[in-house]
Amino acid sequence: MVKWLGVFAVALLSLSAVGAPQPYDEHADARVTLQQGLDAARASGKQVLVVFGANWCQDCRELDKALHGRTASLIDARFVVVKIDVGNFDKNLDVVKRYGYPIGKGIPAAVVLNADDKVLYATRAGELADARHMGDDGIYDFFAKVVPARQ
Repeated sequence: MVKWLGVFAVALLSLSAVGAPQPYDEHADARVTLQQGLDAARASGKQVLVVFGANWCQDCRELDKALHGRTASLIDARFVVVKIDVGNFDKNLDVVKRYGYPIGKGIPAAVVLNADDKVLYATRAGELADARHMGDDGIYDFFAKVVPARQ
């Protein structure tokens, strides 16, 4: 009986994980999503934070949680966020290459653009690829200190 309860508990956890909203739209047209973000940045006077990642990536999911947690006020004040799904490093690579291949050292990766699509900052050394160990404070500090203010 105890064995079956354990199996049942694991099944419930698996179902809840499947039913949870995923941060990356695997069916979105990345170029259209990016253009919408640039348009919104122009209208709002903000920068665009492009986050490259995938739903299978635990660090990507942790970064997304942080972007909606303590870091949310900082992000919302400065950025229009655009999330681009890179699948298993085999999707939307044209967009990734457009910004200098920031996913080369892992995902999640981020690029900050001005509203005219000029790169202001890009992760090149896998700075966010260990987001699950950075924690909310580390992610907040990263965006507060490393990413430039409006230019």
